Amino acid sequence: MQLDIERLIEDFGGPGRLAEALTRTFPDEPVSRAAIYKWRERGSLPLTQLNKLAQLAANQGRTFNYNDYLAVAPMSAAIGRNHKMGDRLFIFDTTLRDGEQSPGAAMTREEKVRIARQLERLGVDIIEAGFAAASPGDALAIQAIAGLVKDSTVCSLARANDNDVRAAGEAIKPANRGRIHTFIATSPIHMEKKLRMSPDQVVEAAVRAVKLARNYTDDVEFSAEDAVRSDMDFLVRIFDAVIQAGARTINVPDTVGYSIPSLWHQRMRTLIERVSNSDQVIWSTHCHNDLGMAVANSLAAVEAGARQVEYTINGLGERAGNASLEEVVMAVKTRSDLFGLETGIDSTQIVPTSKLVSTITGYPVQPNKAIVGANAFAHESGIHQDGVLKHRETYEIMSAESVGWSANRLTLGKLSGRNAFKTKLTELGIELASEEALNAAFAKFKDLADKKREVFDEDLYALLSDGVGGVEREDFKFVSLKINTETGEEPRAEIVFADADAEQRAVSSGSGPVDAAFKAIESVVNSGAELQLYSVNAITKGTESQGEVTVRLARDGTIVNGLGADTDIIVASAKAYLSALNKFHGKENWLNPQL
Repeated sequence: MQLDIERLIEDFGGPGRLAEALTRTFPDEPVSRAAIYKWRERGSLPLTQLNKLAQLAANQGRTFNYNDYLAVAPMSAAIGRNHKMGDRLFIFDTTLRDGEQSPGAAMTREEKVRIARQLERLGVDIIEAGFAAASPGDALAIQAIAGLVKDSTVCSLARANDNDVRAAGEAIKPANRGRIHTFIATSPIHMEKKLRMSPDQVVEAAVRAVKLARNYTDDVEFSAEDAVRSDMDFLVRIFDAVIQAGARTINVPDTVGYSIPSLWHQRMRTLIERVSNSDQVIWSTHCHNDLGMAVANSLAAVEAGARQVEYTINGLGERAGNASLEEVVMAVKTRSDLFGLETGIDSTQIVPTSKLVSTITGYPVQPNKAIVGANAFAHESGIHQDGVLKHRETYEIMSAESVGWSANRLTLGKLSGRNAFKTKLTELGIELASEEALNAAFAKFKDLADKKREVFDEDLYALLSDGVGGVEREDFKFVSLKINTETGEEPRAEIVFADADAEQRAVSSGSGPVDAAFKAIESVVNSGAELQLYSVNAITKGTESQGEVTVRLARDGTIVNGLGADTDIIVASAKAYLSALNKFHGKENWLNPQL
């Protein structure tokens, strides 16, 4: 998209007056009339000059919006009134709520707290910590996060009913800054088939929920579930009503991932133009990825005037997931020439956050995933390699270091001490709950260092994945494993593991060594679980690399993930299976509604 430079210059009084005004405001960096003529010839201007124009306009008591001068789809006057150049884009992370709805991604309270503290370190503005009314466990997790997080707003989701709102209000009480995020469906199909409510009843419920939420906090967000398929006139009506009731953030979700960027831009723009008092609220969007356009739709909403975007780390979430925080944030940062917005995100914390979430949820990141995938900054083509060696920016629009990839990932060895180990964990954003957990992790590190000559950052993330500081309750603990396998013979596994305080020994054969190990465990445990996923991922390069195994089990409608890591892939598999069984024993039943 090109800027309408001609109109921009004329709005400041023409080349001569603009040059004089800029030079007078910034005497150390004078701007000549000739330079302004060059802007007009090129159809663009440097970002530093764009920022100066915003400051100049502010000094003159005028509103300046970069989007108003886009030659394609210029912003309306209403949007220009609401959002000034240099506005902040607020980052609303829902990994702990919507991301947890990914099958098997439910987290313990301790795991949620670990992720929340890393999100705070990342610079997230609002952390949606859960859905308090879903279960006592979720409410307690929100309370724990609210009591620990100081810099981010802590939010709880609530349906538009009294019980949900009260549960959310109580859960966020310990927070320095708390938010209640209440929602109700607004599309005809949802109102008729799911809610069985009339439009008038829906508006009444929404207003009542917002007013009740205001008794707990001034920071109330309202969402119209399935806004993508809702009638525009009805959306305007309900948004008008909840703003009058006290909502301060209006979220427009594409709940089913149905929209495309051009239509989402138009819908957001129209709502901001038509809703009364739209300048009194922050407009937000929450997009799902069913058609693979969640990030594109989110960015289209930002162009249309949204100043909050709701995402998850690694794009986790219901069905095909949500918009990825890392992709939206880096798009806004890398294309600051288009968006002209800033976030509070420390981008160097993106990769550590991604790795932590992947480790805890058991959802590996695909190698070709933008920003956080292992191949995101890898160059295989000879032409590309040659270009990058000569000048990085020939094929890289951002540096690997800018998003948290370490230039030198070799960290520790078998001679490294406990203090060095603890310091490195801190650098990686890994926090352990207690001194006991640190001692256990250090012992595991020493065992690993004896097996591997070089221990990398990725190894340390994996080290924390198989039970150290992760699972609150460990009924089953791996002790040892012996595998007998020979070509033409059925593999046989002999395993020893702790079951509570008792030591269990089991022997079984199977179609392969992993199958034999799992059957041996089940011969004692008899869990009745169904194996849904078995995934192996090499942590680093080389034959001595750790293998990280994910096991997904299902039982009675509950799905859990278990993770295990070891240089012996069969041992890692057994650890992962036991990890999953532990989660069955200690897991709450999370019932989070989706937006």
